[in-house]
Amino acid sequence: MTEPLLLLRPHEKDLGGGFKVRRLLPAAKRRSVGPFVFFDHFGPATEEPGSEHDVRPHPHIGLATVTYLFEGAMTHRDSLGVVQEIRPGAINWMTAGRGIVHSERKPEHLLDASYVNHGLQLWAALPQAHEEVEPSFSHTAAEQIPALEVQGVAVRVLVGEAFGVRSPVKTFSKTLYLDLPLPAGARFELPALAQEMAVYAVDGEIQLDGEPVAQHTMAMLPEGEGGIFETRDAVRIVVIGGEPLDGPRFITWNFVSSRRERVLEAGADWSAQRMGHVPGETEFIPLPGHPFQVQTPADTGTTPV
Repeated sequence: MTEPLLLLRPHEKDLGGGFKVRRLLPAAKRRSVGPFVFFDHFGPATEEPGSEHDVRPHPHIGLATVTYLFEGAMTHRDSLGVVQEIRPGAINWMTAGRGIVHSERKPEHLLDASYVNHGLQLWAALPQAHEEVEPSFSHTAAEQIPALEVQGVAVRVLVGEAFGVRSPVKTFSKTLYLDLPLPAGARFELPALAQEMAVYAVDGEIQLDGEPVAQHTMAMLPEGEGGIFETRDAVRIVVIGGEPLDGPRFITWNFVSSRRERVLEAGADWSAQRMGHVPGETEFIPLPGHPFQVQTPADTGTTPV
């Protein structure tokens, strides 16, 4: 590697009670990695009886949410009528397309329990040809995710294809998402599995091609290249990537689109409550901003739920 690593450090927010969310994408130095335009790491945080970290009903367009838990549980509900408990190791892929509304709440059977919630939520921007597809939700259970040992590491291929196996999760463009719990003293050589790739250090420091990558830091690999990971202690990492986006995206609140006017339209539809409702839920989050401001593809701030 001839150039210094591009390192992305998180913007961290405490939602109360020690429940922290770290945002890595979008960032000033990097807007996307493959199709991924958003990367949040939440927890680990202990949920206690009476704690309130539910995500109320909110809308999306032009993207797919990808939820993955290391620990804990949450209940997904959406305007299609889907109710799905999300458990560790499963991949939950919600295609927003032309528009969907969903919530994420504490499961009813855990209301009086103490447990740890810890996981990742990513957004994959849909290719322009599929931005307005019909919304859908797909749950792939943990036991359906391909797992294999590679160079002494128990690799899980969450999305995409790697090391001769393919995830059953269906995508709209070439997408890569791997979970690699590296043991102490590991040396793992990652081949160039996608044109764009990045690695995120979930719970400890790693070395990437001899350079340190701190905990809660994302490192971009050079385009079209892999890298060598080394550890002193056991560290979990995830690798994300895929083919580059087919053009810039406007990202404002929970909306992603290649067209500015489409984001404005979605904002008006949400304000008028024309985007649907989650059955049995009545809460409504007003559209932020007065007036609603659409960020240009060069902007980096976003305030998604």
